[in-house]
Amino acid sequence: MKEEEFDPKNLIKSREFLYRLIISQLFYDGHQNVAVGLSSLVQADPPCPPSDRLLHVMIAGLEHEPDRKERPPNHGIGDNTIGPGLDLEFETEPQVPAPEPALYETAYVTSHKGNCRAGCFSHDGQLIATGSVDASIKILDVERMLAKSAPEEVETGRETTGHPVIRTLYDHMEEVTALEFHPRDPILASGSRDFTVKLFDISKASVKKAYKTITDVEAIRCLAFHPAGEHILVGTSHPVLRLYDVNTSQCFVCSIPSHQHTAAINSIKYSQDAKYFATASKDGSIKLWDGVSNRCVNTFQKAHDGSEVCSVAFTKNGKYLLSSGKDSLIKLWELTTSRCLIAYTGAGTTGKQEHKAQAVFNHTEDYVLFPDEATTSLCAWNSRNASRKQLMSLGHNGPVRMIAHSPVQAAFLTCSDDFRARFWFRRTPTV
Repeated sequence: MKEEEFDPKNLIKSREFLYRLIISQLFYDGHQNVAVGLSSLVQADPPCPPSDRLLHVMIAGLEHEPDRKERPPNHGIGDNTIGPGLDLEFETEPQVPAPEPALYETAYVTSHKGNCRAGCFSHDGQLIATGSVDASIKILDVERMLAKSAPEEVETGRETTGHPVIRTLYDHMEEVTALEFHPRDPILASGSRDFTVKLFDISKASVKKAYKTITDVEAIRCLAFHPAGEHILVGTSHPVLRLYDVNTSQCFVCSIPSHQHTAAINSIKYSQDAKYFATASKDGSIKLWDGVSNRCVNTFQKAHDGSEVCSVAFTKNGKYLLSSGKDSLIKLWELTTSRCLIAYTGAGTTGKQEHKAQAVFNHTEDYVLFPDEATTSLCAWNSRNASRKQLMSLGHNGPVRMIAHSPVQAAFLTCSDDFRARFWFRRTPTV
């Protein structure tokens, strides 16, 4: 039998991969100086993200050592199904990322009669909603927006010939501050400075008013539906978090005062499996809550060195939490170890920002997006190694007060104090 010829290229690739594992493990364990030195020495390109995959590879390998009497327990490494999105535990080799955000183009612009402050995508990515200081809400059809900008490229079975704005809702008395689509039903929830949360049945074209109003005693700042849709979390100018039953409007709060924030709540997000939800506050802290008991299980004090925390977002697998602060820093937190794993820097170089701004992932979690207030441009980073990507002008004449990325495709929404909301989309280049 002919012996297979040895290919030295395979050995070189294996060594490169091994060095990447070592560098990632060093970053993960906090040995940045050693990791940077080794990375420069072996010319690791692209940069290695922090990861403890080497530890898991070693544990799995030791189980197959014939002379090892005491084997460590199996942690289920081989049984893990790696879902889509960001998972630094299993990622050290280069990935083929989604298109860079700087390649997106404006596909549609809609205007309100006042500053545009709120916006969101539906869970299937087919609708967007925008809210304004003028107290109005617009709902727009994504396919119709794309058809308006490039009708020859739209090939769907859906009706795309009508106007992109399919609903305009008027039921608030003051600024619309928060919007969220129901995870299953054709319902839109809105929060306002008029102390109310309103639920609209958007399946009915003629309806302009909400079918249900939840009245609070404070101005609404943020809200989030439970993934099952039966409850909604509401953050207000008051530090105590509210949980409302969507059907009965009954309010629940955590009974332990020390679990609550000490200032207004800026952002609320559920993890996809609803085991946890996270809140960000003007008090500078991030809190992680149990999704069943409604009790705080962890607090990141001074998460942004004491600056106001503006936004939080879970990764799809629930392992990490992305946060942004008024210090113009974006941080990725590992929830199992309660530490900042990656800091995305370079935005807001002209000084401390005045307004809240959100950091969001793109739909594949390959990139982190953040609107720079001073230059009205989009900052983007590789989510795995924090390398800066190309800046892109967002075309607004005022600060971007809300950014939201589509959950299903290369598209995002920006809402600005120039009264406008812009829908951005990455078209597939034609050959």
